[in-house]
Amino acid sequence: MSTRTQMATERDTAVDHDLHFLPTVGGYMLGIMRIAFGFYFLWAFVDKLFGLGYATPSERAWVNGGSPTAGYLGGVEGPFASVFNSMSGQVIWDWLFMAGLLGIGVTLVLGAGARLGALAGVLMYLFMYLASLPTVTNPFLDDHLTGAIVMLVIATIPASWSYLGLGNWWARTAPSYLH
Repeated sequence: MSTRTQMATERDTAVDHDLHFLPTVGGYMLGIMRIAFGFYFLWAFVDKLFGLGYATPSERAWVNGGSPTAGYLGGVEGPFASVFNSMSGQVIWDWLFMAGLLGIGVTLVLGAGARLGALAGVLMYLFMYLASLPTVTNPFLDDHLTGAIVMLVIATIPASWSYLGLGNWWARTAPSYLH
């Protein structure tokens, strides 16, 4: 067997072997991605709660009587405008939205309950995707849809919960239906 053939065989074997194992650095990268998305949701919660002036001015803060859903849902245009406009500014949707942002953010940052948080994140991203139709810069794909895909990755790969987080502890202590 030539050296070139031997190298190709070793490479093919390594590739087949690697299909079944996540390198340690991959686990850490999934953990970093999970935490980054968690902070993304937590930041949205804090900014809408206190109106820090980034996406939400202080006069529209939830603590100052503003509605976290009014700005975004009230301006929806497109095929689902009537559905989302009717939800805009309603207390129940404000509470559900803010609880979702907080819950998703906390579970993703900690890694405990991250599968449940990521699945809730998928739903939130899909609702925001429907609200953003028709998309402006791409006929199909936008940041909400790619965010939903990332949430699916986090929800389906257990290493993303355990690296840099409390996922292993959660798996040992939480009821199985919450894993």
